[in-house]
Amino acid sequence: MRKIAALAMALGTMAMPAFADDPKPVHGLAMHGEPKYKPDFTQLDYVERSAPKGGQITLAAIGTYDNLNSFVLKGIAAAGLGLIYDTLAAGTSDEAFSSYGTIAQSMEVPDDRSWIIFNLRPEARFHDGKPITPEDVIFTFETLKTKGHPLYRSYYADVAKVEKLGDRRVKLNFAGRTNRELPLIVGQAAILPRHYWEGRDFERTTLEPPLGNGAYKIAEVDAGRSITYQRVADYWGKDLPINRGRENIETIKYDYFRDPLVAFEAFKAGQIDFRQENVSRQWATSYDFPAVKDGLIKREEIAHELPAGMQGFGFNTRRAQFKDPRVRQALGLAFDFEWSNKTLFYGFYKRSLSYFSNSELGSRGLPEGEELTILERYRGKVPVEVFTREYKLPTSDGTGNLSREHLREAFRLLKEAGWEIKGKALTNAQGQPFEFEILLGDPNWERITLPFVKNLERLGITAKVRTVDTAQNQKREDVFDFDMTVVVFGQSQSPGNEQRDFWHSTNVDVHGSRNLMGIKDPVIDELIDLVIEAPDRASLIQRTRALDRVLLWGHYVVPHWHLGKWWLAYWDKFDRPATLPKFSPGFPDIWWIDGARAAALAAKRG
Repeated sequence: MRKIAALAMALGTMAMPAFADDPKPVHGLAMHGEPKYKPDFTQLDYVERSAPKGGQITLAAIGTYDNLNSFVLKGIAAAGLGLIYDTLAAGTSDEAFSSYGTIAQSMEVPDDRSWIIFNLRPEARFHDGKPITPEDVIFTFETLKTKGHPLYRSYYADVAKVEKLGDRRVKLNFAGRTNRELPLIVGQAAILPRHYWEGRDFERTTLEPPLGNGAYKIAEVDAGRSITYQRVADYWGKDLPINRGRENIETIKYDYFRDPLVAFEAFKAGQIDFRQENVSRQWATSYDFPAVKDGLIKREEIAHELPAGMQGFGFNTRRAQFKDPRVRQALGLAFDFEWSNKTLFYGFYKRSLSYFSNSELGSRGLPEGEELTILERYRGKVPVEVFTREYKLPTSDGTGNLSREHLREAFRLLKEAGWEIKGKALTNAQGQPFEFEILLGDPNWERITLPFVKNLERLGITAKVRTVDTAQNQKREDVFDFDMTVVVFGQSQSPGNEQRDFWHSTNVDVHGSRNLMGIKDPVIDELIDLVIEAPDRASLIQRTRALDRVLLWGHYVVPHWHLGKWWLAYWDKFDRPATLPKFSPGFPDIWWIDGARAAALAAKRG
């Protein structure tokens, strides 16, 4: 579910006729310009069409699950549920944002993008053999907007009406201002079977495998411990050009582990087949065990062009002590990235200075051109630094000692905000000490957070670390029950409607939304609308930079770091296309099990 927000992209159209009310059917759409793949394409450039099918893999999931309906807020959804569903259209991993028909054979969109028509494939089927109909599309959007997770209610807010035009023809009408992305966004919706859900309570959690229509179906459920998916042999969409060379693994199993360290030990023991590493210490020091030395496990570092987004310590501005941006800025001065990178991360990372790090979408220097023109509308309503200072973060000498300069600046900001040292504690005018809790959902974060806590003590601030299991952490974030937590906002090459879920004021009080920091700013609301309405790529970049700049100077997070590459480790039984797409490692989607390697690996392992 969060992946939809983290991966939301943008759409556009192929060349359309001059008459907005009579568009021609097209095979694909692009956010701006035309899609890369033409109507006669036979496969994606980054797949191996002749890749063999078969084999079983086991992957690790952390925490637990108690729900097989990933479309509602209640419960913890199982890993991999997206495998069982198909969408009206599907994107690629080598374009900023294009979409090609899957359940839909073709699409029709007018120049103003005020509606879209999907012409459904006659062969599209659910796993019980029943055809996918316009009624199923209508049911999907009506249900998700009224009973689905708050993410969907926000995401599809501008879908005003869904109507049947024929046996395989359905139209979605859009309300509100121009939203160029919306035709592609609605195409990403997993289509649900109306006949299955009638008579069932959609809003309840369930451990009954739901009916799907995708390349996989649920084969086995061991509640909270594992879930297994089986490739559908007669999957209706297996020969579509966009699907050739994909979904090669026969069986995909997720085993659940309470602790990431235990999951790593399971990988070392051969119980887990593939791992995408995200802990620098482990990547640097923990892969010296025999299986790696003997070549049984392969390691790869693969550079990518995927926007890194923003990760950081997020302030819950619903809390009184964090409402003043000067306080948030002061606390950010207590995080010593240079020491952390040198001591804890082996120098792997770069400091994040944008909500769209590692991409052309991030702000830089001082605003100019179209970006400056946009921001001038809000002069006096945004921090003056937006116009006068390039966003940079103070750097340290890496020794672990906060400089006097940083301390003086932090105390100055805190004093301006009404906080002063009395004795050894920072207190406000009412004599209340500055205390708060940092919520963590992974014990790996403790080694990073505790030095930050020690630095906060030098400011007279008491911060306590509370580490909970993944499920409890998720539940507390869903209802905004935290003071500070680690936040991660993934971004795509074409930001759009998902920005509403991240920062828009309408989601401040919506449980389950991603507006974790409680941002409520009419300027940011308007900038989000401008991003969504961007008429072309050049304008999208400038509008996104303006949004980024205002977010940065709001000091809603203490920015962390990013890495422009994937760290992959896997047992040597896989093969993959020689060239991976720019925006995804493609696992397990376009990888496959090599029979000879698998046999050799089994022999070496005895």
